[in-house]
Amino acid sequence: MSNLASFKADLIELLPSLRAFARSLAHNPALADDLVQDTLVKALANVERFEPGTNLRAWLFTILRNHYYSQLRKSKREVEDADGKFAARMSSRPEQDGSVDLEDFKVAFQQLAPDHREVLTLVGASGCSYEEAAQICGCAVGTIKSRVNRARRKLADLLGLDEEDTPVPSEASRIEDTASV
Repeated sequence: MSNLASFKADLIELLPSLRAFARSLAHNPALADDLVQDTLVKALANVERFEPGTNLRAWLFTILRNHYYSQLRKSKREVEDADGKFAARMSSRPEQDGSVDLEDFKVAFQQLAPDHREVLTLVGASGCSYEEAAQICGCAVGTIKSRVNRARRKLADLLGLDEEDTPVPSEASRIEDTASV
């Protein structure tokens, strides 16, 4: 298999993780799909800049993250709904307990600071190691570990979980439901 074919196969394998990360940033499925598409176009256009043997996942996540923040800076007319009040008015309340818990999680997740949402999505939902997340965010590994710890504690507090209800976080533990956000 040629290097380009291998590269394309690896891209396809990472699509679900890219989409989950894009959804966590954009909060809009259509915009998230556009972000992923733009990321793939940029990656394929700059395939010669990627060094085989390095971390493709981190490279793609960095492209997506940088593109998202560039687009965010360009758009000045967006209405921010950080606390979810507008979105809550537009949705109907679920009848099942699991759906209610998911909605509570979404509301609590949106109340986290953007850097906390970002690290929980990278480390928790996308399965990035602390080192990969640090590379993507452009900061030290210790900063990522600290942010993850603070974000998990804040999320547990927002959800009203006691310390005994909250699992002890470790690099192996992942927050799987953040991919649904």
